[in-house]
Amino acid sequence: MNLVIVGGVAAGASAATRARRLSEDAHIVVFERGPYVSFANCGLPYHIGGMVERRESLLVARPESLEGRFRLDLRLRSEVTAIDRTRGEVEARAIESGRTYREPYDRLILAPGASPIIPPVPGTDGRRVHTLWTIPDMDAINLAIQEGAESAVIAGGGFVGVEAAEGLRARGLRVTLVEKAPKVLPPLDPEMAETVHDLLRKNGVDLILGRGLVAIRDDGDRKRVAIEGGDEILADLVILAAGVRPRAELARGAGLAIGDLGGIRVDDRLRTSDPKIFAAGDAIEVTDIVTGRPTLCPLAGPANRQGRIAADNALGRDVRYRGSQGTFIIKVFEGTAAATGANEVRLRAARIRYEKVHIVGQSHATYYPGAEPMFVKLLFAPEGGRILGAQIVGGPGVDKRIDVLATAIRANQTVFDLEDAELAYAPPYGSAKDPVNIAGFVAGNLLRGDVEAVAPEDVPLDAHILDVRTAKERQSCHIPGSQGIPLDELRDRIAEIPRDRVTYAHCAGGQRSYYACRILAGNGIECRNISGGLRHWRVSPGVRGRLRI
Repeated sequence: MNLVIVGGVAAGASAATRARRLSEDAHIVVFERGPYVSFANCGLPYHIGGMVERRESLLVARPESLEGRFRLDLRLRSEVTAIDRTRGEVEARAIESGRTYREPYDRLILAPGASPIIPPVPGTDGRRVHTLWTIPDMDAINLAIQEGAESAVIAGGGFVGVEAAEGLRARGLRVTLVEKAPKVLPPLDPEMAETVHDLLRKNGVDLILGRGLVAIRDDGDRKRVAIEGGDEILADLVILAAGVRPRAELARGAGLAIGDLGGIRVDDRLRTSDPKIFAAGDAIEVTDIVTGRPTLCPLAGPANRQGRIAADNALGRDVRYRGSQGTFIIKVFEGTAAATGANEVRLRAARIRYEKVHIVGQSHATYYPGAEPMFVKLLFAPEGGRILGAQIVGGPGVDKRIDVLATAIRANQTVFDLEDAELAYAPPYGSAKDPVNIAGFVAGNLLRGDVEAVAPEDVPLDAHILDVRTAKERQSCHIPGSQGIPLDELRDRIAEIPRDRVTYAHCAGGQRSYYACRILAGNGIECRNISGGLRHWRVSPGVRGRLRI
């Protein structure tokens, strides 16, 4: 069999090595337009920042290793320009020599990846204006720093933009991050992204939200970046990090089906509309396992798995790709943000009904030194409690909890399963009631009718708000107009609570106010628990300013 693979890196390299493990007889040709067939593009910002010291560490597999161990026919710096489906051939061009030739295939796997989105503004093609998607991109940014760059503008607040901001700050540059949307990291809901905004600002990143680029102009050896609203920023270099789009031009030119989102359309075996052609990685549209809708998921984990499955099916096996849920995690200076499944925007777009809870958990037992809080948001179905999505921001331990929740979503579990999850516990690593369990308890309480939760933005302006924290806690900050009664005094002071209106209770994180709601309900007073407590109130854009410190 002649197996031709277009593209290397995650999906293409995984497909090639898997194919060789399945067949010693196949002739496997890999076309890669760049100089590196397999590299860790997720590590690029960390080499810029010095966390990954050796550039060579980013080369996951060298050509000589792939050729020697797997007997792959690598065609580096070679671009496939067309597919002749009738004759079963691809047309390729050697970039350095310009020579064009044809290569026959029995099966073809497309893994062309994605390309950075370049904002449609003047000046994006100038000197010291970069993307950060390949090793040559990284080298160019490092060179600019070595040549004396002291300041940078990053256009875009997605994964690459946020990671690049941290890397440049680690190198001592002044950094301005400009994001056209009102928040960074699109998978996070607004109140969860607020903590990321705080981390960026705390670490010296000048954050400009809700305004996009207008133009990039030369100003001597520097760049003058104009943004919406009339402001201009002077910087030594600019990094364009406005997201990526699938490279589907080759497939489109061959007449293969393209989805509504611009990616190559595939079935659950990763076959394109031509049964001899498969596709994998950032260039394809996959099914969102929560919403059931097509989605783009340009992440390394899914791309690697897709490459493996595409190879299996190209060599005659019958393996299905069960969809993506977009699980991600990102380091933001001393903090961590992570998410899995759907957020509120995607659930509303898919017209899926949902409930949500926020809890504040701890990374491990609070009596063991070093415990840090984490803010957990759980989205779930009102009927049955199926878990639809989760987001966490915090410090140590976020990775463990998001992986548990990602596995629960993949297994189609409910919030009641989280209540019963048996997780590893010892004081240095967790708590007897893990944040995952607590999220399940709170969601289960809501579904059973034990308490009614409400988000801060849904609390009426004229609501009666009951603060059940201690007097000392209340002195540091409080919601104007709220009534303060510490939880331990509530039963003795129950007569102070009005009975002719709903009481909205809060504490620091939501647990004590839940107890308060149970006390009030037992005394015939209608109460609603403000989800996530004051921690959620602080970061909720819908109530910003309604806090007195």
